[in-house]
Amino acid sequence: MPILDLPPDHPQIHRDVATLLVDGFRENWPEAWPHLEAGLLEVQASLQPGRISRIAINREEQVLGWIGGLPRYAGHVWELHPLVVKASERGQGWGRRLVADLETCVQQRGGLTLWVGTDDETGQTNLSHANLYPNVLEHLAQLQNLHQHPYEFYQKCGFSVVGVMPDANGRGKPDIYMAKAITPKP
Repeated sequence: MPILDLPPDHPQIHRDVATLLVDGFRENWPEAWPHLEAGLLEVQASLQPGRISRIAINREEQVLGWIGGLPRYAGHVWELHPLVVKASERGQGWGRRLVADLETCVQQRGGLTLWVGTDDETGQTNLSHANLYPNVLEHLAQLQNLHQHPYEFYQKCGFSVVGVMPDANGRGKPDIYMAKAITPKP
């Protein structure tokens, strides 16, 4: 099943991707894209020049997953934003394939690092609902996954935890920062 650029002029695929985004984030990140219109705005933003927007589709052209990338620091660093896989397709390797594909795209553009912020708004880790100050790094060193937080998925994809922003999404709702080096082009 192919992974390809999100087509810029395909309204039905855009709606499918937006629906996937809203549904995929509803449980643990309900404020991210609370309705279809917010999802469609994110899809449109992903098509801006210089960004990466890739989809995994099946033979029937059903969207199975979506990943995006935004250049930062003059293109040396790229932010993975967003990543979502259809609920019925999770655990089948689509997330890893999308991340690997994004890494290749970033490599082709000369990127050196890929990073992702992975919020904890609903108590998925021991960092949630905690006052991380004044010893933020001590708390981060004790990071534990309590309820299937995606940071462990990203670790399996080669990312390392590189930091945390306490209260990024409100009191006790941190953003966990992860990054990985991109292998230079041969």
